[in-house]
Order: sequence, then C-alpha cells, then structure tokens
Amino acid sequence: MSQAAQSVRTAAAAAPRPAVHERPPYLPALAAAVAVFALYAFTLAPTTAFWDTSEYIATAHILGIPHPPGNPLFVLLARAWELLLSPLGLPTAVRINTFSAFMSAGTAFFWYLAIHRILGFSTGSEVVRRVGAGVSVLVSATAFTVWNQSNVNEKVYTVSMFTIAALTWLAFLWRDHVEEHRGVRGGRFHDDNVLVLGIFILALSVGNHLMAFLAAPALLVFILLVRPRSLANWRLYAFGALFALGALTVNLYLPIRSGLHPIINEAAPSCPDIGSAILSVLGFGNIELPGACQDLHASLAREQYGKPPIFERQSPFWAQLLVYFQYFDWQWARSIGGRFGYFHPLRSLLFTLPFVLLGAFGAWEHWRRDRKSFVYMAVLFGTLSLGLVYYMNFKYGYTQVRVMGLDAEAAEVRERDYFFLVSFSIWGLYVGLGLTALWLRLSAAGEWSRRALLRGAPVLAVALVPLLANWGYASRRGDYAARDLAFNMLQSVEPYGVLFTNGDNDTFPLWYLQEVEGIRRDVTVIVLSYLNTPWYARQLRDLTSPCPQPGAADRDPTRILCQRPYVRSANAPFYDGKRAPTRSILPLTDAEVDAVTAPPGYVMFPNDILFQARGIEVPIPANKPLMTADQLVLAIVNAAWGDRPIYFAATTNAQYELNFTEHIERQGLAFRLVNPEDARGLLRMPGGNNYSPITGQYMDPARNLALLNQVFRFRRMPDRAHWVDDATRNIPMQYYYFILGVAEVERMRGNEALSQQLTRRAEGFRDLAENR
Repeated sequence: MSQAAQSVRTAAAAAPRPAVHERPPYLPALAAAVAVFALYAFTLAPTTAFWDTSEYIATAHILGIPHPPGNPLFVLLARAWELLLSPLGLPTAVRINTFSAFMSAGTAFFWYLAIHRILGFSTGSEVVRRVGAGVSVLVSATAFTVWNQSNVNEKVYTVSMFTIAALTWLAFLWRDHVEEHRGVRGGRFHDDNVLVLGIFILALSVGNHLMAFLAAPALLVFILLVRPRSLANWRLYAFGALFALGALTVNLYLPIRSGLHPIINEAAPSCPDIGSAILSVLGFGNIELPGACQDLHASLAREQYGKPPIFERQSPFWAQLLVYFQYFDWQWARSIGGRFGYFHPLRSLLFTLPFVLLGAFGAWEHWRRDRKSFVYMAVLFGTLSLGLVYYMNFKYGYTQVRVMGLDAEAAEVRERDYFFLVSFSIWGLYVGLGLTALWLRLSAAGEWSRRALLRGAPVLAVALVPLLANWGYASRRGDYAARDLAFNMLQSVEPYGVLFTNGDNDTFPLWYLQEVEGIRRDVTVIVLSYLNTPWYARQLRDLTSPCPQPGAADRDPTRILCQRPYVRSANAPFYDGKRAPTRSILPLTDAEVDAVTAPPGYVMFPNDILFQARGIEVPIPANKPLMTADQLVLAIVNAAWGDRPIYFAATTNAQYELNFTEHIERQGLAFRLVNPEDARGLLRMPGGNNYSPITGQYMDPARNLALLNQVFRFRRMPDRAHWVDDATRNIPMQYYYFILGVAEVERMRGNEALSQQLTRRAEGFRDLAENR
C-alpha cells in the first residue's frame, strides 16, 4: 500500500462519527429554509413570466392539463397551494410562484440536514457542522438556475428537486437506523419500511416529472453499500409494488379531467373506461399494454414531440457536454459578463474555476471521511449531470449555434439549463463542504477553539459570491414583461377575433390572462404548431360554437362549452358594439378533422391554385407542401372571416408563408387580414413589401396611436438594466417594430416632431433587446 493511500485510510479511520441517536437539527434547518424562502419571496416574480410559467399557472388554476406528459401531481399540488393561500388575497400568479419558492426552500431544509450529517464524519463541533450546513445551503440555493427557477413557477423541476432532497435525507435516516440495529436480534428487516416509503415517493414523483425518479440509481447503490441483504426482503417488493401502484394512480387525473373538456386540455388524454386508463398508467408511455387507452398512452409517451431515440444523437455528445459546461459557468456569477450567453473569460477564470476547485475539494473531503454517503452523492450528481446530458439528447445550444456559425434550425429553441438545476444545487453543496474544510484548515489544525474558528471564518464569505453576482440576472422582482405583452396582444384584437400565434411566448401568457385574470376570453388564440393535431382542431371547433342561450359559457369558465362573450374594456372604447359570432370557426365533423390531420400531414397540388375568400385571391404554387396547420388556417379563414376578424400575431410568419402579405394591416402587436373593402379609410404604405414586418400593407393611424398611448402597458420597459433571456429578445423587438411603424406613419402625415419622438422611443426597445 502506498504512503498516500495509507494516510487517507488513517485519516478516515480517525475521523469522528456522528452518533446514530443524535437528534437532527430540525430547527436550524427550518431557519435556513425560512431564510431561503425570504430571499426567493423578495425576488419573486409579481405576475406570470415567459416560457411555461403561464401554462402551468393557468392549468393549476383551472385544473387543466398542460403539455405532455400532463404533470398531474404538480397541477393538483399547485391548485391546493393556491387555495391554501387564498385568505391572503394575493394574486393567483403570486400564490403559485410562491409554491415554487416553497418547494426550493423545502429542498434547502433537507439539504441542510444531509450536509449536517455528512459533516458529522469530519468534526465533532456542532458549531462547525451547523455553520457548514448553512454555508452549503446558501451556495446551493443561490446558484443561478436554482434561484431563477425558484422565484417564479416556470417549470415542475423545483418539485422534483424537493423530492430528491427529501429522498436523500430519508436514505440517510434509514442508514442511521440500520446501523443502530445492526446485530440486534430480529432487526434484519426492521427498517425496510423506510425503503417502502421511498418507493412510494419515487412512484408518486412520476406524476410530477420523471426527473425525481433519476434518484433511484443512487438509492440502489446506497442500499447495496449500507445493507445489501435488504434487497432480499420479499416484503420490500410486495409492499413496494402495492404502494407504487397506489402512487401511480395520481395519473388517472388526466383521463378523468380530460373527459370533462377543460379549456386547456393538451393532447386530450381521455379514455373510454377506467380499465384502459389504468393499463396506460401502468405502462406510463414506455410499454403499451394490450387494451391500454391510446390517447393517454400517447400523452404519457410525449409522442407529439417525435423525439428520436437517444442513440440517434441530435448533436455530437461533445457539443452537448460543452453546453452543460456553459450552463455550469453561469451558476456562480451570471451577472459578470451577463450579456455574453456563452462562456466569458473573466467569469470562467475568476469565479467558475475557483468554485470548481472548491467543490472538488469538498468532494475529496467527503470521500475521505465517509465513503458510503459520498458514493450516493456522486452517483446522484453524475446521473443528474452527465447522465442527463446523454439521456436528454438535446440539439445544439441556443447560443452555441451562433458561436459555431451553425444554422439556427440545429439549435434548441431556448437554453435548457433548468433540466440540470439539481446537479447545480448539489455542486453548490460541495462548494459549501469545501469552504467548511478550508475554514477548518485555516483555523489552526487540532485547535478548533472559538477564537481559532473566528480567525479562519472570513473564508466563508466566499459563499456570498453567488448571492451578489447572480442577483441582477436571477431576480424577477418587478418583471411584468410577459403579462403586459399578453395584455397588449389581446387588446390589439377586436372583439371575437381569431388570433394565430407561434408558440410558447406569444401563446401561454395569453392563456394566463384569459383563464386566470378573465381578460378578453372572447379572443380565440390559436397556436399554429398545435394545429397539426386532431384534438386541438376539435377543441377550437367546440370553443367557438355559438351558445344556445346567453351566459351559457359562464356556467363553468374552466370548461369548453361554447363561445365566450366579449367584456367591455374601459381603456379601449373603440371596440364597443360588436356582435357575437354566428358560427364556429371550424365547421368540421370529427371524421373530417381526422381526415385532414391524418398522415402524411400535408397535401400538394399538381397545378397552381388560388385560395379565394371575401374578395382576396392568394396563390398556392404547384407542388408546394401544404401542411395540416396551413390547411386548417385556410379553412378557418374561409369559414370565419366576415363573422369574426382574423389576426396573425406579429411574432408569426404564417401570414407571409401563406402569401397574405398584400392583405394585412398592422394593428398594435398583430396583423389584421383585410380585403379591398376593409382597406377603405386605411393608410396604404408605400414601398411594396418593404414595410410588411413593421407596418403591413395598411395602417390606421388613429387606432394605432390610441393603442400605443391609451391601451398598451410597458411597466419597466424599456428602462430595465438588461434583458436576461437571449431566446426572448424578439419580445422588445416587437415593440420596436410597432412603434417604429407608427413613427413612419406620422412622418408620412407630416408630423415630423412626433415621428422623431416615437422613433427615439422605439430605439429604446431595440437597445434593450440588444443589451446596449
């Protein structure tokens, strides 16, 4: 044996060992959790935010079904949390945002207990253990992605992180009791009930997201290290299977609620009977059992996304690893070189590298002191970092393609750092362990008196770096951008309008405003990417059907019943006096919908044809694939136009791809479809198609000035210090285009001073988008 190996073994043998009978420091752990919650609450988003935030807030509020696999446990927990906080009178968005903050604060509670236990193998000083646990939790909780996902309910991953932390503490408690009863007569299976509880929690967590189930490999390895004979306990399998099946039944929420036709019912995972639903839940999208419900199986399997098998790499593994390290580089000082979405030399050298070394030092100390818990944490970290990189098989990173000069189509639509937040949280814990070990070494070896500890304590101030250096990018305090965008887009549309949108950020905030705040429910928001599916076409048909009697849609505002009425808006009086529509936007039978949406998903015509509707003619070239969504857009225009106004969100390109360019009018943040009769009295823009992205072919000067000055809201825009998300920079650019178009109209009308004023105002939004 080498001298180095002998010294390690000697040190490990000499290390203190925590007493199995000691009472865990629950009150200090609770204090740490309260402090973390206070930080998240202070930096909490005051309303909804971009990406999936609005979808999850809205589905929790109305008990709807978000995108596959549906996340039923999250929906039920978030709704219960909203009801629990209802006496406080807080807005729904704030209540559900605090649910995310609470989950992450709960994570801090269990991490504190786990680190305190780990430190028991390094020192017998209770002061050191408590301070070290607090330092570790501080770094972990202020890692950029952990913090950024905890002060708004953007995703379901804070619940997964909470579950993993709780399972970790449960595993540590199980070990303590196993070692306490080791050698005791009859104690062979005495503590395996704790493992049954762990199985129940793992199975239940599947109803939130599969991420928490990734703790299973680490738990299995831990059992093998601590007491492998537990795996021979038949009771563990019998009761584990029973409790797991019970936990999985939470997924039956999906077909039950889907059968009631909630307003947001993505993938429509309804089933003809409870038996087929149970079979689908048991297979959970991985195995299609005979007799299973096809719609529920497809939802749980996320079939509509068509992701390839993990062996068909969407980008090289080295590129995927590089993106992970890019995200890791953000965690400890995101605000340093913040406008650089990729690596920044100053941040990487002065902050990331020291935190890598501190975390590695903490891991080394952990390995030296307690191999069993170290292996557990190492397997957990490896599974949730490199293992997850391989399993998720992402395309190139959103900013990576720009750096590498690749086509944008090769990239993910946004940065995916949130998938890895648990690994960042765990590394933050190891940084805290490294700081604690360094503190002890600086405090005069063997002389751990209070004075010596105070002498080395300044090194612990390093734990404040992520708090200070991430604040500007992690805080969501005062951010109303998504909510105001939704309001401005909906108010750009006349009563009972049809509004085609592009995807998450121009759709989900509109859902939030309609379903949570009840604003402009009369507008039919149609997300183009969903139009390729039969379930969505059917829902749109039913949602826009005329009501049999006034007020019928209000009997249950959470369900699809019929066309919802227009409610007068005080700040948009020019929309008053509009009659209700007389027909559905899509008068197709179920069989006709199935025929349109059936494979291959497109049609081609051998000759040029003309699409005609209300006096316009739009050419469709020969042999051009007309996708299912395109066919349904044309069907909706043909059926609904004249009964309802038709709009395309300014964030879409469908109006150009379908050759409507000559027939659109800019109206706020949307383009209205017009024919020659509609265009009377509108200002025709010169220059052919040159103005289309900015003004369209027509503009109504008075209407757009009224929208800009009387209706639209721009709280804190464009006066924000920076725009934190590269993938949503098109949002301030939409304001830039709109206001610039209004400025151009005023210039054409001879109002030069107003035009210059508006131009400067537009440039403020452009500068925000470019982080100037």
